[in-house]
Amino acid sequence: QVQLVESGGGLVQTGGSLRLSCAASGRTLNDYAIGWFRQGPGKEREFVSAIRWSLGSTYYADSVKGRFSLSRDKGKNTVYLQMNNLQPEDTAVYFCAAKVRPIVSTMRGPYDYWGQGTQVTVSS
Repeated sequence: QVQLVESGGGLVQTGGSLRLSCAASGRTLNDYAIGWFRQGPGKEREFVSAIRWSLGSTYYADSVKGRFSLSRDKGKNTVYLQMNNLQPEDTAVYFCAAKVRPIVSTMRGPYDYWGQGTQVTVSS
């Protein structure tokens, strides 16, 4: 069992930055992939970014490439999503998720554990 807790959301102006954190507990993550998804108002939950924990290899949705950066701190069992040049269309609840097998997926289904989400609001 893995527990995930997101933090770092808030209100920011267009062009601003935020850093989201996803702290994991309950298991070591060597065999896991950690993903970030977001769900905007009236929209489906969509893939944002993911990291293969053991290798540190990262993946991004086209919509955030060049603006978002994903990293992990093994000692703290925490993943960080640095979000720069935020736009109003980035407004959403952001969720982190853990997938037991280490291969990253951009689909929601393969992820086994989810956090409660953190709200990001970008004002125009």
